Amino acid sequence: MKSTRIRVILAVAAAGVALTACSPNQAGAAAVVGGERISSGELDRNVREYEAALAKANVSASQLQFQDSIPQLVLFQMANAKQHAQVAASKGITVTEGEIDQVIAGQGGQEKFEQQMLQQAVAPSNAREFMKSQVMISKLIAKYGGGTDEAAIQRGQAQAIKDLQALPITWNPRYGKLNEERSEQQPSVFVDAGRFGAPAAPGPADAPPAPPQQ
Repeated sequence: MKSTRIRVILAVAAAGVALTACSPNQAGAAAVVGGERISSGELDRNVREYEAALAKANVSASQLQFQDSIPQLVLFQMANAKQHAQVAASKGITVTEGEIDQVIAGQGGQEKFEQQMLQQAVAPSNAREFMKSQVMISKLIAKYGGGTDEAAIQRGQAQAIKDLQALPITWNPRYGKLNEERSEQQPSVFVDAGRFGAPAAPGPADAPPAPPQQ
């Protein structure tokens, strides 16, 4: 059930993300979600925190085999979490701290949860909020679908995608151009490096872990 939920969330995220250019009154924003800004400074702080967490875990960026640079992926996850939470909340979906604790326990406890968040380019201080947004969108899909069978999941997913598309994320083009046609052949989230540069190249001593979920 957990793998199905993750697969559905990723599909919804890919379909619900839209690209527009930042308007002048959004100067200094890395992205804007429903009027809520993610400032360049906030992004930079999250990137530094995430990179420090990688260093503490003795994991190099190249080991994670990301298709995009760390700043791009951190921004992508921050923006998607805000979008999912805003859309689900607007439909009356709520999630308690206890529910988040249950999800973390179901993933093997706090330590494994933190490892999973690192693999998904989520800074430690945002981990619970990120998971909350994922649980909220899962609840919304279940609400729309009216069941747990494959047909119900597809119904719920289709309506959730429509809701997400009605609240597009506005990306600052300084941070790269979003890849709106992701595929196995072109899995990267962004199709150019923007100001972030290319993803880290693997070194000879890097042993890759399981592929990260983007």
